[in-house]
Amino acid sequence: MSLSMSLPVLSNNATSLENYIHTVNSYPMLTQEEETRLAYRLRDHSDLDAAGRLVLSHLRLVVSIARKYIGYGLPQADLIQEGNIGLMKAVKRFDPERGVRLVSFAMHWIKAEMHEYILRNWRMVKIATTKGQRKLFFNLRSLKTGAGSLTTTEADEMASSLGVKREEVLEMETRFNGQDVALEPINDDGEDSYSPLAYLTDTEAEPSKILARAEYEHLSSTGLVEALDSLDTRSRRIVESRWLNEEKPATLHDLAAEYNISAERVRQIEQKAMQKMKLTLSAEGASHNF
Repeated sequence: MSLSMSLPVLSNNATSLENYIHTVNSYPMLTQEEETRLAYRLRDHSDLDAAGRLVLSHLRLVVSIARKYIGYGLPQADLIQEGNIGLMKAVKRFDPERGVRLVSFAMHWIKAEMHEYILRNWRMVKIATTKGQRKLFFNLRSLKTGAGSLTTTEADEMASSLGVKREEVLEMETRFNGQDVALEPINDDGEDSYSPLAYLTDTEAEPSKILARAEYEHLSSTGLVEALDSLDTRSRRIVESRWLNEEKPATLHDLAAEYNISAERVRQIEQKAMQKMKLTLSAEGASHNF
């Protein structure tokens, strides 16, 4: 069953975003009785009109949550769009017999989609890989009490509350405060201008680079295929959906719903599969002669 529906038009244009927020705030909120009745209609009869009303009445919740992530420098409209996807997933999975309101159930799905979007697109994604680092990534800004650098005591307290090392807290703060460097000059003032790009040498012609590149290309083609072939069907599906789908990588919750298991179990299967692939690739690299 698809929950695709006609939502208010949204773009990154400031006027459009303002109109969108005004529109979603005009949708009436549902009483608990109305919500329960619509949820039963959706669950028992696949009523898409009921699904649409549930979604529209909670779009303001997505906007509210999106505002909390503006500090990451990503377009608010894009955050809202991702949150809307999470909302529709929540509506599709909502069971009125659980005894909770949809707003409480949907918040998890909305935040999960936004977090996935931020981690895919923000420049610090490479260091936010573990559960602890992700928690630190999304809480460091709110936990800081001032604009200055963290003191040792503050870093220790933050590390303790988030279950990470003090070094990880300090490293994350450093990366937050770091600035991107332009490789090419931005302005042309009519004089000779230099930038980091002018000082970079071409190292790709070095023999060691040529060998490394040849090995990488081999492992990226033949080696990857062989590594994937070493996995069972479910593990391969999870890895391909999470890492090889360039258009829309699947989330842990997507795959958890598909296989009717917990998101944590999907993460464990993924981790075990990646370890097995790494061993296969290592063995392949050791046996490959140039």
